[in-house]
Amino acid sequence: MAAPLASKAGSAGTTSKPPFPELDFRSGARVEELNKLIQEFTKHDQREYDDQRALEIHTAKDFIFSMLGMVQKLDQKLPVANEYLLLSGGVREGVVDIDLDELNVYARGTDYDMDFTLLVPALKLHDRNQPVTLDMRHSALCHSWLSLRLFDEGTISKWKDCCTIVDHINGATNYFFSPTKVADWFYDSISIVLSEIQKKPQRGMPKVEKVEKNGTIISIILGVGSSRMLYDIVPVVSFKGWPAVAQSWLMENHFWDGKITEEEVISGFYLVPACSYKGKKDNEWRLSFARSEVQLKKCISSSLMQAYQACKAIIIKLLSRPKAISPYHLRSMMLWACDRLPASYLAQEDYAAHFLLGLIDDLQHCLVNKMCPNYFIPQCNMLEHLSEETVMLHARKLSSVRSDPAEHLRTAIEHVKAANRLTLELQRRGSTTSIPSPQSDGGDTTQPDDRLAKKLQQLVTENPGKSISVFINPDDVTRPHFRIDDKFF
Repeated sequence: MAAPLASKAGSAGTTSKPPFPELDFRSGARVEELNKLIQEFTKHDQREYDDQRALEIHTAKDFIFSMLGMVQKLDQKLPVANEYLLLSGGVREGVVDIDLDELNVYARGTDYDMDFTLLVPALKLHDRNQPVTLDMRHSALCHSWLSLRLFDEGTISKWKDCCTIVDHINGATNYFFSPTKVADWFYDSISIVLSEIQKKPQRGMPKVEKVEKNGTIISIILGVGSSRMLYDIVPVVSFKGWPAVAQSWLMENHFWDGKITEEEVISGFYLVPACSYKGKKDNEWRLSFARSEVQLKKCISSSLMQAYQACKAIIIKLLSRPKAISPYHLRSMMLWACDRLPASYLAQEDYAAHFLLGLIDDLQHCLVNKMCPNYFIPQCNMLEHLSEETVMLHARKLSSVRSDPAEHLRTAIEHVKAANRLTLELQRRGSTTSIPSPQSDGGDTTQPDDRLAKKLQQLVTENPGKSISVFINPDDVTRPHFRIDDKFF
């Protein structure tokens, strides 16, 4: 990938030649220059938040959780005490494996300043001490139907209007939980609640700038002070334990062995409302290991994460049409690379350029061979459905990146700087006063909110890209019960 340094002359009395700079063999780019460009991209992409911005983040989160508490009270469908998973980055950033072709295009800087994905369990199966067996008879690998036979009669009664019904020859009726009907119900419920909230606005309450149903997710953009925050809310089915179909993956050696416990990795998984290429949209869910991925990210070096973020920024722009490759594919390739390569190599702080070039090579290899195994279920090929024409088109686009990575990095830097300029311009036009939380009466912000804002600022700075797991009691939405990895508040 990179040219070795020239050796010095060994004979006595001769003048030693200066070493050549380390070069990328394919493009001729200087590795040192690529490292500097990646560092510059990281500096602009990972912004530091002051107390005001941290408080705005908390205010938006508070509003979303209060709204979900009201959704639960509408018809008691959602679990009374629910546990959400809040991920940094929207669905379009690849934080969960959901198809992007049904999503409206939102741009940072133009439409929002910060983005999050919130997984909201509509159903929970949390009393399992054995591998969870799912009904995969009708589905492609990595997908499943979900029969409400697994639940009690009360649950079936509440949710049967969000099910497809299959009558068997023996006269029995089976209700299959429908991702599309659940998403329709969720969007309708959120719309009703937001309409009620906006009838009685409170001082300091976020402004709801946009509510849209994008396929099976609900996208909400909130204006809080001078910030605009995108929340992609995803209705899911939550499980404790581990699916039987991924059991063999646990038998293999992995890069996280000895760094985190197996119990942390297999604490739970989800079904997200996404269908396979030929599956039945009304019935089919996709397995998601988002909770496990939060834990695995703890074991990935900062230089590899920087390379991944820079590579992701390049491919989101370059490979957007036709939509075939998502950032989630790149994330899977990064996890496979962590298993394949020595930890000592991946820990090198000045190897971000090598990692970026390697990720581009990996992605091109996957496209040419039309093969990208799911990290947790390797027998599932996530590119299997693509046409030869599509994969070769994207492979050729990546070839242009590989021939001049420095130029594509400069373009990515310009894009993120332009987004930041738009954000700063909005901040200058917007309010500079403190923003009370939605529950406040508009008076002085309370000391607990100030302390929480400072804690949030510290956590955002120290834990970029990490996730928040939230435990909410809808009867007492004024109290935060959330966790960033293993830190509780």
